Amino acid sequence: MQVKIVSFKEEFSKDFYNLNVEWLKSYFYVEPFDEEILSKPQEFIIDKGGFIFFATYNSENVGTVALMPTNSKTTFELTKMAVLPNLRGLNIGQKLLQHCIEFSKNHSFKELMLYSNTKLENAIYIYRKFGFIEITVEPNSPYKRSNIKMIYKL
Repeated sequence: MQVKIVSFKEEFSKDFYNLNVEWLKSYFYVEPFDEEILSKPQEFIIDKGGFIFFATYNSENVGTVALMPTNSKTTFELTKMAVLPNLRGLNIGQKLLQHCIEFSKNHSFKELMLYSNTKLENAIYIYRKFGFIEITVEPNSPYKRSNIKMIYKL
């Protein structure tokens, strides 16, 4: 399976929304914070200094991930990772994750941070495999569904 990782283009906005909403509805629900970001990725991620990547296969966007800026200029939140349901388990998420790590190193970021939920055992396993470590989730986490926070030191 020849998957290419490409950067965000405005015409990919609908794919970003659809991939993430499908994933969220499969495992949780769409929170207002999600809806706002997913509806306007250019405004809430790209224009604020973030990045969005897509995994493409046969000219179709089959997965996505975002690096959102945080209060620290050298820490980015790894977020909004989703892969089409029929293609999960084919390492597309790992390819997106590896791309984000390499991209972050090349741009001299200091760390990646993510929020997740321990019910996503496969995802947590992969994050740990790549070197993410668990840290305390702050009480005012932006996601109600998150019960785990992890960082990756670059």
